[in-house]
Amino acid sequence: MSSKTSAPQPDGRKTAQPPRPGRWLALAVLALAVLLVAVDATVLGLATPFLSEDLRPSGTQLLWIGDVYSFVIAGLLVSMGSLGDRIGRKKLLLTGAVAFGAVSVLNAYATSPELMIAARALLGVAGATLMPSTLALIRNIFHDPRERSLAIGVWGAMASAGAAVGPVVGGFLLEKFWWGSVFLINLPVMAVLVLVGVKLLPESRDPAPGPWDLLSVVLSMVGVIAVVYAIKEGATHGPTWPIALVAAVGLAALTWFVRRQLTLDSPLLNMRLFHHRGFSAAVMADLLTVLGLSGMVFFLSQFLQLVQDRSPLEAGLAELPAAIGAVTAGLLAGQAARRWSVRSVVAGGLAAIGLALAVLVWLAPGTTYPVLGTVLLVVGVGAGFSFTVTADVILSSVPKEQAGAAAAVSETAYELGAALGIALLGSIVTGVYRDFAVPADVPVAQATEARESLGGAVESAATLPADTGGALLASAQDAFVEGLRIASGVGAVVLLATAVAAWCLLRGQRLEEGYGG
Repeated sequence: MSSKTSAPQPDGRKTAQPPRPGRWLALAVLALAVLLVAVDATVLGLATPFLSEDLRPSGTQLLWIGDVYSFVIAGLLVSMGSLGDRIGRKKLLLTGAVAFGAVSVLNAYATSPELMIAARALLGVAGATLMPSTLALIRNIFHDPRERSLAIGVWGAMASAGAAVGPVVGGFLLEKFWWGSVFLINLPVMAVLVLVGVKLLPESRDPAPGPWDLLSVVLSMVGVIAVVYAIKEGATHGPTWPIALVAAVGLAALTWFVRRQLTLDSPLLNMRLFHHRGFSAAVMADLLTVLGLSGMVFFLSQFLQLVQDRSPLEAGLAELPAAIGAVTAGLLAGQAARRWSVRSVVAGGLAAIGLALAVLVWLAPGTTYPVLGTVLLVVGVGAGFSFTVTADVILSSVPKEQAGAAAAVSETAYELGAALGIALLGSIVTGVYRDFAVPADVPVAQATEARESLGGAVESAATLPADTGGALLASAQDAFVEGLRIASGVGAVVLLATAVAAWCLLRGQRLEEGYGG
């Protein structure tokens, strides 16, 4: 793909590059990849009980099965975004898609916890090639800023839809087939992606990339993985010297990484991008939004299933309003930001999420679905508006040649926000939950299991006489809901504060107009 920019007209405007034929079909291929990665991030949660029964992992192994995918993705995003800029985003995307399909088979047929952990890690490597490549290709396929805003809206809508459709698809498959089926659904989608992508996607890369600095790759991976690991482990087990040491190693690696990028002629990540106020503000907004939201997202499906006694499929369907709101808002976000302003749409979206989370401070085990559905719809609309516009700002702030690195920063902010949110808000829920009052006639073994998790309380209650088990479960559910209420309140404060910060920092920020507009 040509890297030349549009020539300026005498009045200062840019002339239009001719629209690329087949660009909307190419977008459909990219949307398919995003949809699949988003689905894959959420289906495992539903499959975990079935997988545990079959593979018999220890508690630590089960945590690694759940976490290693996001650890590896977070650690590799910046490196893979930069690699795509250098070797070609289409080449990296299609190679990653083939690998994603192949490793999905390894996940589906894993015969031991160790093999499952390794397979999930490899899936993370493949997943890290897909997300930055899709967003960077959109930056290079759509030359007209208005069309690009709509394309980014579609991209964001598919990510939101995938996250919500995952539980529905997973619930359906788990009711009909064995747990490995949630991974095998990747194969036909990846096959279509590769076969159609070879024909429709244009190649694009940085025309003067410079060498790929391997020390920077190692530093970014070690730094991000160590920090994310320390946050999650610290939230689960409390602060300890080994966890503090891991955190220190991670922060030292990231500090070295930043210093090195500032001295290299061809850095893995151009740190000067952060001098752009709009870029920095959009990245910060993404990170803090996901941090504030992740507690609700992570625990709400448990609330629907283990407190309100819905099946996995019913819980998945109950969460659909969030996807509907996000898809609709994402498609309208670019138009709204041009009509009003970037800061109005981003800050307004974040404030809407914050107010919706504040409503959950009054959550109760018997809260009716219309209330929950409305909260989810408002959260989806707010997220659709804010995430789509911040993605547009991030991509518009950088030259096309650095689109992969910029997209990777956006994705890394998302992953770090999720890790921080689940760790910090999750520790609130867990801390409140573990202090619940156990009825006096519950044996020590069942009481210990019940305090570990709400799922453990459900299993313990089933082994006890009806009255005792019912009292134990009711006490556990009340404590879980209390923890969720507090976490939602903290999330609301984070989101409302982020809305104020976005309003101030995005002042004067505008999306590019269409050529000739």
